[in-house]
Amino acid sequence: MAKVIVWNLMTLEGFFEGKEKWDLGFHEDAWGEELAALSTEFGQKAGLLVFGRITYEGMKAYWTSNADEGEGEVKSFMNALPKLVASRSLTGSDWNNTTVTADIVGEITRRKAEPGKDIYVFGSAELTETLLAAGLVDEVMIAVAPVTIGQGTPLFKPNAEKRRYALIAARPLRNGTVILHYGVKRAA
Repeated sequence: MAKVIVWNLMTLEGFFEGKEKWDLGFHEDAWGEELAALSTEFGQKAGLLVFGRITYEGMKAYWTSNADEGEGEVKSFMNALPKLVASRSLTGSDWNNTTVTADIVGEITRRKAEPGKDIYVFGSAELTETLLAAGLVDEVMIAVAPVTIGQGTPLFKPNAEKRRYALIAARPLRNGTVILHYGVKRAA
């Protein structure tokens, strides 16, 4: 059975993007050799990448361009791995190995029950909330960058219930970023 793992970077105050969509300048404060190595590790462990529509559009544009050719191994797995996009407005994709679904909860439930490698959700705060509310997320990994940006989009959305997490690991990086890895505790 595959685990669903949410991965994201955020600022100290909890924003995963700045004031505008795709305002990710703070990623430079977190990026370095250690996060590059972790990105490569994700490519080896992942059996499926999952995105919301907005994240999908940005990821597709970035990883299918000829820019940043130096990110070879990560670029290779981003383009090669199967991808699933949650969208009610898209009906298809021309990005390699990409499936679009309007029923993300049903699709993740089905895929999670199959044997195989883990399912990684990158970005996608609204999708993350949907999957957390449905009880489908097993782990959350967050790289907290040592920076504040004043305003932006929070990673975690307000919800009606308290959620608990169990610390799996906390790993400080040389540049001051801290990777927090939590298991999602199921409601009793």
